[in-house]
Amino acid sequence: MKSKPHVTLVGAGPGDPELLTIKAVKAIQAASVLLVDDLVGDEITAYASPLARVIRVGKRGGCKSTPQIFIERLMIQEALAGERVVRLKGGDPFIFGRGGEEVELLQSQGIGVTIINGITAGLAGITSLGVPLTHRLHAQGVLFVTGHAKEGGEDAIDWCEIARIAAKAKLTIVIYMGVSEVENLERALLIGLNPDTPVALIQNVSLPIQRHALCTVKNLTHTLRSNELSSPCVIVVGDVLLGLLQLEQQKKQPLKTKLLMH
Repeated sequence: MKSKPHVTLVGAGPGDPELLTIKAVKAIQAASVLLVDDLVGDEITAYASPLARVIRVGKRGGCKSTPQIFIERLMIQEALAGERVVRLKGGDPFIFGRGGEEVELLQSQGIGVTIINGITAGLAGITSLGVPLTHRLHAQGVLFVTGHAKEGGEDAIDWCEIARIAAKAKLTIVIYMGVSEVENLERALLIGLNPDTPVALIQNVSLPIQRHALCTVKNLTHTLRSNELSSPCVIVVGDVLLGLLQLEQQKKQPLKTKLLMH
């Protein structure tokens, strides 16, 4: 009896292959066709069977991307042909990864879908700095926000309102894909947040080439540019970073004092 066509959406996590779940590894190993996002590295696709077809369907902000409609058609085509299809996405499929859209489309075509979560970059990035997203003294919740609204302008992100809500409710803000909008982002956040609210900019989360910079909201644009940080980069805003920022400032203080003495 022919099995029902099926696609598995797998979260590859932020990049470090050791952060993959066991379930994700098993799905990758079992796949006969893998449709792989641009940010998923070779160390992760190495888990695939030597007989599997690995198709790169890169999508990255500011770069030439594979059209979403092409990816969707390819998933449907391969699933209906009886292939064991894995759609391998960076981070988590359901956090700014178009996973919801893909599930709806596949189900409308009579194709079954399984979702396997991955660790999202917003969590892995701040954790790598030894800082929590929530803290009883500093943050009672988290806002995950995309820096890219749906094209067309009708769904523009109201950063001023987000900042006000975060300040009032003591929320950490995690911004994905916000590098290209950093100037507008800084201006808007300053309307609703204390200008000295700490910020962490974390590039290439969990990879050996990860870099980060700490600053405050009022210095957000300057810090990003002076450190030459670029996408993929998550921006974390909130008082959970107060301790880390103070530690960073203390490390720099002796150097300033020494220079003044000379």
